Amino acid sequence: MAFTRANNRKVSLTFQINGQTRQVETYASVRLADVLREELGLTGTKVSCGIGRCGACAVLMDGKVVNSCLLMAFQATNVELQTIEGITASAENGVDPVQQAFLEEGGFQCGYCTPGMVVAAKALLNENQAPSDEEMAEALSGNLCRCTGYAGIIRAVRKAAKGKQSDVEGPNSSA
Repeated sequence: MAFTRANNRKVSLTFQINGQTRQVETYASVRLADVLREELGLTGTKVSCGIGRCGACAVLMDGKVVNSCLLMAFQATNVELQTIEGITASAENGVDPVQQAFLEEGGFQCGYCTPGMVVAAKALLNENQAPSDEEMAEALSGNLCRCTGYAGIIRAVRKAAKGKQSDVEGPNSSA
């Protein structure tokens, strides 16, 4: 017997997304990316390649970058998820410092890969506030930009890292 949605029953799933508890009734075979976009209206998460190669669907799961197109929705229960909308909502003025650096350094391109790039950069800077260029390249290696090069993106991550370092050191630091 072939596995189809017709014989796949719906399940109730509860998520912790962007600081809120959300519950959906969906099929057990649905990907997390599809639940985020179609059931919860979090369309900042994009689906491009659908096989985990481009990073457009990147979200944070317990602070780690994951490709939501590779996860079944039920695998994201009992964890904390953060999407690009959550990163924006948690910013003081509606623009996260990483997003601001992307704006200032030309890191934004067509907007399709940008949410995943920002999510990956945010995860990197949460773990390492002074990454080397090689560490930035490694952290962003799961994200593909088809519009142009990565120079503006790397400059943006570098600028955001400098901002995080000055936040830690304080405005009167000589570093």
